[in-house]
Amino acid sequence: MDRKQAINFLLERPVEFAHMLGLTKLTDMHGPWIQEMVRGRGDFSLMAHRESYKTTCVSVSLALIVLLLPSKRTLFMRKTDGDVKEVIKQVQKILKDPHTIYFAQCIYGVTLSLTAESATEVNTNLVSDIKGVNQLVGIGSGSSLTGKHFDYIFTDDIINLQDRISKAERDRTKLVYQELQNIKNRGGKIVNTLTPWHPNDAASLMPEPVRFDCYATGLLTAEEIEAKKASMTASLFAANYELRHIASDDVIFADPVTGADPAKVEQGEAHIDAAYGGEDYTAFTICRREGEKYYVYGRLWRKHVDDVQDKIVELRKQFCAGRIFCEDNGDKGYLAKALRKKGERVSVYHESMNKFLKITSYLKGEWKNVIFVAGTDDEYINQICDYNEEAEHDDAPDSLASIVRRLWKRGDSAQSNFQALPGWGP
Repeated sequence: MDRKQAINFLLERPVEFAHMLGLTKLTDMHGPWIQEMVRGRGDFSLMAHRESYKTTCVSVSLALIVLLLPSKRTLFMRKTDGDVKEVIKQVQKILKDPHTIYFAQCIYGVTLSLTAESATEVNTNLVSDIKGVNQLVGIGSGSSLTGKHFDYIFTDDIINLQDRISKAERDRTKLVYQELQNIKNRGGKIVNTLTPWHPNDAASLMPEPVRFDCYATGLLTAEEIEAKKASMTASLFAANYELRHIASDDVIFADPVTGADPAKVEQGEAHIDAAYGGEDYTAFTICRREGEKYYVYGRLWRKHVDDVQDKIVELRKQFCAGRIFCEDNGDKGYLAKALRKKGERVSVYHESMNKFLKITSYLKGEWKNVIFVAGTDDEYINQICDYNEEAEHDDAPDSLASIVRRLWKRGDSAQSNFQALPGWGP
C-alpha cells in the first residue's frame, strides 16, 4: 500500500480500521461519526445513547488525528481528570497497534513510536518541534486552561448528572465551554459528545447536535431497552437513551441546593426507608436543622435493607447522628429489632399519612430551606427531583419528607412535637 492509498483508507474506511484494531462492535453507522470528527469543518456535536460506542469513536478519531495530522494540537476534556485517563490509554493502545504502525510506515516511511506516554499526554516521533505542547493532551473540566491553545478540542460528557441537579454546576460548565472557544486556534474546531441533562445546561451553547437515540441505532434489542427502562428513573432513561428531557410541567422539586460542608449534618437525626426486595431502593437520610435550614446527607441503594445495615450504622456513627427513625407498617418492627441488636437507638412509628400528601406538604413546603451536603448520592437527589404522583420510585423523597416532618416545628422538646405531628405516633 502506498502513501496515498494508506491515507485514503484511513479517511474513507475508518470502521474497517477500527475492526483491525479489535474494535469490532463499531458498525457502518459509526463511520460518518468518525469522519466528521476528523475531517468535518466547524464545531460539531453528537448526541447518542449510552452504549452506542460514541466514546470508542472519539478514541479512534483522536488516534487518527495524531497519525494523519501530526502538526495539530488536540485537547481532550472530560468532567474530571480521572475520567480522561481511560480514553488516553485507549488512544495509546491504538497508536502502538501493529496495524497503525504499518499505516504510519506507508505514509511517512518511519516506524511509529510514542515519545511521550503518560496518563494525560501523547506525543509521537512524527513531529519534532512541539514548542512544549504534546500532540494530545487530556484534562478534566476543572483544570486551568490559561495560556493553552489547540487546533482540535474534544469534549466527552463534560455535562453529567451533577449539571442536572445543580445550577451552580451548570453555570460552571458553561463557563468552561466558553473558555474553550477562547483557546481554540483560528480555523480549529470543537467536537462535543454529550447527553441531554437539563434544558439550560452547557449544551445550549453548543451546535445543534446530531441525534441517535436507542430506537434508531439498532444496537439494543427491544428486550434490552425495556430492561434499561426498568432499571432507572424515568428522567435518567429519557436523558441517557431517548435523548430528551422529561417535561417539567409536573416537576415538584427543582434546582436543589448542593455542596454544603458535611459537618453541617453532624449530630442530626436519621431515617431509613427500607427496601425488602423487588425494584425498590433503600434510602438513608441524616438531617440536622439549623434555624430555618435543613442540612441533609442522603444515600440510596438498590438493595435489600439487610445488605446495607452495616453501612447505615457506619454512616450514622461517622456523622455522630442521633436516633434512627423507621416505620413499622411493612415489616412489623423487624428492622428496628435488627438495628437494636447492633447497639443502635431506634424509634419506630406507624405511618398513617398518605405518602404523596406527606411529600408534597412537608418536603415541598420546606424545599427552599433544604441544603444537601457534599457526599450525598447524586441518585438520591435525582430521585427527589424526578418525583411526582406517578413516579415509579419514591424512596428518597419519602425518607427526606419523613425526617423533615420530624424536625418541622419543634415545641418545648423534639419528642413532644414528634408525637403531635400526623403519622408519627408515640
